[in-house]
Amino acid sequence: MADVKSGANPLFLREEELRQAMELLFFSYRDFTAEPDQILSRYGFGRAHHRVIYFVGRHPSMTVSELLDILRITKQSLSRVLSQLVREDFIEQKPGTEDRRQRLLELTEKGKKLESELIENQRRRIARAYRIAGADAVAGFRTVLYNLMDEDGRKRFDHVEALQPAIARR
Repeated sequence: MADVKSGANPLFLREEELRQAMELLFFSYRDFTAEPDQILSRYGFGRAHHRVIYFVGRHPSMTVSELLDILRITKQSLSRVLSQLVREDFIEQKPGTEDRRQRLLELTEKGKKLESELIENQRRRIARAYRIAGADAVAGFRTVLYNLMDEDGRKRFDHVEALQPAIARR
C-alpha cells in the first residue's frame, strides 16, 4: 500500500500530497463500487440506477424534483433510469398528497431488497475503515469530504451534529 502519512504534516498542500489524495479517492471509489457494479450488471443497470435506488431508499416519498436536485442530472437522463426502475418494479410513483402533479418515489419490496444488497458491502467497507482509523480520523475524514462539496452540497449536511466542527471551520 502507498505510504499514507499519519499525523500533522505542514506540507500537506504540496503537489505530491494532493496527487496522492486524488489517487486514494480514485482507487477507493473503484473498490467501493466494484461489488455493486457486479450486482447491477445482473439487471442491466448502471451506477445511475444505483444512485436513484440509494437516494429513494434513503428518502422515501421524495419527489422527482428533489431527486433531480440531488443527482444534478437532466430530466431526460433521470427519466430513462427511473422509467426502467418503475417498469421493472423496483420503484413506485405515487401522486403527491397536496399537489397531485408531484410524483413521490418509493422503493417497492423488490427495490428494498436490491438496495440492501447493493449497500451491504459498502456499509461493511466503511465500518471496517472507520474502526481501523478511529474516531479522530473519522471526524477528519468527514471534514474533508464535507469541504470537497460545493456550497449546495454542504447545505444538505448543515444540520448533521457530527459535522458541526467541519461547518464551523469553513
